[in-house]
Amino acid sequence: MSHLATVAAAAEQVPLGTACLHELLGTAILLLLGCGVVANALLPHSKGKGGGNLMINVGWGIGVMAGVYVAYRSGAHLNPAVTLGLWVNGAAFAPGVPASATAAVGYVLAQVVGALLGAVLCWLAYRDHFDAEGPAGDKLAVFSTGPAIRSHANNVITEIIATFVLVFVIVCFGKSPAQLGPLPVTFLVIGIGASLGGPTGYAINPARDLGPRIAHALLPIRGKGTSDWAYAWVPIVGPVIGGVLAGLLAKAFVG
Repeated sequence: MSHLATVAAAAEQVPLGTACLHELLGTAILLLLGCGVVANALLPHSKGKGGGNLMINVGWGIGVMAGVYVAYRSGAHLNPAVTLGLWVNGAAFAPGVPASATAAVGYVLAQVVGALLGAVLCWLAYRDHFDAEGPAGDKLAVFSTGPAIRSHANNVITEIIATFVLVFVIVCFGKSPAQLGPLPVTFLVIGIGASLGGPTGYAINPARDLGPRIAHALLPIRGKGTSDWAYAWVPIVGPVIGGVLAGLLAKAFVG
């Protein structure tokens, strides 16, 4: 999720296939921990039930940090909005992986597959809790985002703003001489969740929502209800627009 992780540590040239594999694995770890903290906070009989939004925000932030470390060789985008923002910005994805349409498609596909895999692993970890009687909405919330007030136009605007902040600041991190690694991105994600997560649950990542939503639709979860596909386009379109706008503005003003 962080171009900041463009990783001086991996100075060697990275083949595109290797970079995509790292994106897949890093995104899987991100979603396993991210979906896992929501499951812990919401599912019946879980020891973390009732942990609240702060626990969820921190869990997602730590999931981002873990995913960035796993995917360091790919530049650790972990998010199609970051990939597309860096593509329009012209910033190299990783050593030996220039910003190109081919690389962008490979990264995005790897991220979606990784997100689906991470969600399936979360389901396996919490399988008994998913099968226990509980609200279908809580089970879906483990996998995908949903609005507090359903208004597609306003929900898209929220996702555009939140994702713009994510990608624009990540690009600024990449230009910074501080070289703090993944930790600033961890705090950035926690901060976005705390500040802008109320209206939509801050998807800020199309893969984070789409991959797990597909998993929810396919997995044999007792009493799961629908996967709410009528809303599914919002956490795709909003973050894509926000990421592209951030990449373009950063190109003009950050360099």
